[in-house]
Amino acid sequence: MRQAREHGDHHWPAWPFRKRAAGPGAAASRGPGSQLAAGIPVLPVLLVCGVLFVDILGGSGLFWLPLLAAGPALAASTNGFRGVLCVGFLAAALGGTLGASDGVPARELAVVLSALLAVTLASALASALRGRRERVLAAVRSVAEAAQHAVLQPIPQSVGPFRVAVRYSAAAAEARIGGDLYALVSTPHGVRLIVGDVRGKGLPAVGTAALVLGVFREAAYDEPDLLAVVGRIERSLARNLGPDDFVTAVVVGHPGEGRLEMVNCGHAPPLLISASGEVVAAETTRPAAPLGLRALVGESPCLEVLPFSEGDQLLLYTDGVTEARDRARAFYPLAEGVARHVSDEPEHVLTAVHDELLAHVGGRLHDDAALLLLRMQAADRSACAVGPVEAPGGGLPPAERTGFTSPARLGC
Repeated sequence: MRQAREHGDHHWPAWPFRKRAAGPGAAASRGPGSQLAAGIPVLPVLLVCGVLFVDILGGSGLFWLPLLAAGPALAASTNGFRGVLCVGFLAAALGGTLGASDGVPARELAVVLSALLAVTLASALASALRGRRERVLAAVRSVAEAAQHAVLQPIPQSVGPFRVAVRYSAAAAEARIGGDLYALVSTPHGVRLIVGDVRGKGLPAVGTAALVLGVFREAAYDEPDLLAVVGRIERSLARNLGPDDFVTAVVVGHPGEGRLEMVNCGHAPPLLISASGEVVAAETTRPAAPLGLRALVGESPCLEVLPFSEGDQLLLYTDGVTEARDRARAFYPLAEGVARHVSDEPEHVLTAVHDELLAHVGGRLHDDAALLLLRMQAADRSACAVGPVEAPGGGLPPAERTGFTSPARLGC
């Protein structure tokens, strides 16, 4: 994900959130080039020695000496300006000594050494500018990481009766930030979560993702009805988004033992994994428009009720997972992958699916990808104190009236 990045603890965003030191040790954390810059420029020195060795064997005097300029030129791409100067002056000293011992005319030798010194100075300047750009990029990436960390807050391994695992990979790898969003909160109305995908990716999508998550976290506490939570997000997006912007999302709530509530707004259907290992898609019977586009459609989303008991799991994901293609342009079969790796440990399931996804695409994802897996550990008797959730218009949700005869029942 280097387009894919895993969480160290399986619940943080896949990029490693860390503070970069501003001191001398900071260069060592910026990559192989920075590590070489702090040490000896081994490869450029070997190149200079190789040119001198060939010249000695050939005994051709001036013929090979101009190639010594390749040493400082190579050092400019791998080392700091001090390393470039050291390589350049070493090449000039050795070239001058060898040229004098071979009887090269002083005028011709002076021209070669002058050219070598000019290349060294130009390479040292290029190395200094490259180092400055790397420091600026590191600062920008640190800001992007902080922004993403504020938007996608870590999710604990256990929330109420659930075990939770998360994987997130941003397509904009250099910024380590993307347009997918997720959140899970424990509220007086039960555990509630959202997984969504903002139109676009990278920095332009961060503001929209932050807006959606901020409204969701507040509304999830305030609103006893899951549809009211979605309604508040919709109204906020309608005021703040452009005409071409939207967010697909699935909002899920656990109002009491034995069931989940789900509102799907134009998003990919979650996968319901039974305790026996069967994997089925929780399809919605009446598709709803993505968040931000309800005014164009004129229809409100509907409530789905899913049977969910001990040992069951629910996988929510974004289209960066299901639309990932291999070299033959075949999509990644997520349901089949999950079925192959079903386990009682959500972390193990997502680790295996995540690794298989990367292998499918050849190690490079071209879209943001998020996976959130929820597993019911044990019945939470205290959650039942919330009481039965009324469906819009009054009465019990249809799932309670029908006895959960289907993986997903409409509650519109």
